[in-house]
Amino acid sequence: MKTFPILAKLAAAAVVACAFGAAQAADPVKIGFLVKQAEEPWFQDEWRYAEQAAKDKGFTLIKIGIPNGEKMIAAIDNLAAQKAQGFVICAPDVKLGKAVERAATRNNMKVVSVDDRLLDGAGKPLASVPHMGISGYEIGKQVGAGLAAEIKSRGWNLAEVGILRVSYDQLPTARERTMGAVDTLKAAGVPAANVVDAPQSKTDTESAFNAANIAYTKQQRFKRWVAVGLNDEAVLGAVRAAEGRGMRADSMIGIGIGGSKTALNEFAKPQPTGFFGTVMISPKRHGYETAANLYDWIATNKVPAAETLTAGTLMTRANAAKVHAEMEQ
Repeated sequence: MKTFPILAKLAAAAVVACAFGAAQAADPVKIGFLVKQAEEPWFQDEWRYAEQAAKDKGFTLIKIGIPNGEKMIAAIDNLAAQKAQGFVICAPDVKLGKAVERAATRNNMKVVSVDDRLLDGAGKPLASVPHMGISGYEIGKQVGAGLAAEIKSRGWNLAEVGILRVSYDQLPTARERTMGAVDTLKAAGVPAANVVDAPQSKTDTESAFNAANIAYTKQQRFKRWVAVGLNDEAVLGAVRAAEGRGMRADSMIGIGIGGSKTALNEFAKPQPTGFFGTVMISPKRHGYETAANLYDWIATNKVPAAETLTAGTLMTRANAAKVHAEMEQ
């Protein structure tokens, strides 16, 4: 009987298969980090901290800007071609949640969302994708409380103050943030009739500037304003438009959300501007932790929490250095 050669071949094949499996297991981890507006300082900060996670954990980070749905799907397929095992995403449209999930499944990749919660076909949060973000309404309430306190400190008549809501209501978290601020200001005594919407076409400073200019033109009865928006860039646009109309720091109070370089650059100016403050949220947590959690999911099958909501802190010129240092830790 010539069984020994056959057994030898089988054993050799088993060794090769085991070696192949070990090689696969030892493949270096690659993770994508996809953001909707790569040029914005907030996303640049997230990428910077994600790169730190990559260095600490020993994986490769692939950064891609995805300004629209078509480029988003192409980016996910591109990551698959590079043999990435997963990606973090802040999608250009949260209603693309199921498309993101399908693309991840098709390419056998894990996915977590950051900042903006992905929605399913019914417009509800996509529970199957782990998420790190903020409670938009609660952060908005912090903005409103900060504005109300500063209005009181300046002795302004609440009935004479206009609330400029730089709005981007197609994004749920944007509406939640601005409505949280508006509701808090109304509770403090600002008349509901004083709320002026300024719809922006994008979430950057230029579109906020254009929207605010139109609103100021239509509502010239107000000599004093407060401005709220989705992020620091939205509020800065409102402040710049106000400056163009002669309204300076003594007649404008803007509080943004994010604590990005946009805010820090305003605080660094020799003279105060109408950009009074920002509710700082941690780009370190949103960048570092999401990337690190995804790595752990890929490497050790430790599934991230279904939802993680981070808190914010009001930062102004007076406490900028202290708050920024604390949030960077």
